[in-house]
Amino acid sequence: SLQHHNLEQSVYHASAAITSCGRVCEWGAALHILLEMASARVELDTITYSAAVSACEKGAQWARALMLLAEMASARVELNTITYNAAVSASEK
Repeated sequence: SLQHHNLEQSVYHASAAITSCGRVCEWGAALHILLEMASARVELDTITYSAAVSACEKGAQWARALMLLAEMASARVELNTITYNAAVSASEK
């Protein structure tokens, strides 16, 4: 359906925006986008969360990265190697 297609594109674009925020160390903006998505009841996926964890990693926000891992687990979103590696890297900074 068109609504489903628009929702998929919204997730794709939001994930891209979160990734872009992470590249310029704007972890706060990345988390804001994630929060806005959740508030709009957009189903967050592994890619979206991984982008946010990576943004936290680049901003040396290890506690927030671990918080996102816990949130992923409670939401039953699959954690992958990229997500774990970003969280571990964040904790090393």
